[in-house]
Amino acid sequence: MVDAVIEYTLYDEVEMKRPHPCKNRSKRFQIIRLGSDLKIKCLGCGSVIMIDRDSFNHKVKKVLAHHEGPLEVAGTK
Repeated sequence: MVDAVIEYTLYDEVEMKRPHPCKNRSKRFQIIRLGSDLKIKCLGCGSVIMIDRDSFNHKVKKVLAHHEGPLEVAGTK
């Protein structure tokens, strides 16, 4: 059985299957770079993570929203 491919673009807000191990335990991330690797930002703490596209496709649950630009995270500069 083949999993459905989730379509996503730059600045999409996505929900991951597992939470980020920050104090906020957020599952919400924003895509801030696309390519063979993706750069995603935790919307709980503002940490930026590089992840390869194959791993991302396995770990993403769904696209929550599309934004026109990067989101500001409370508590970060």
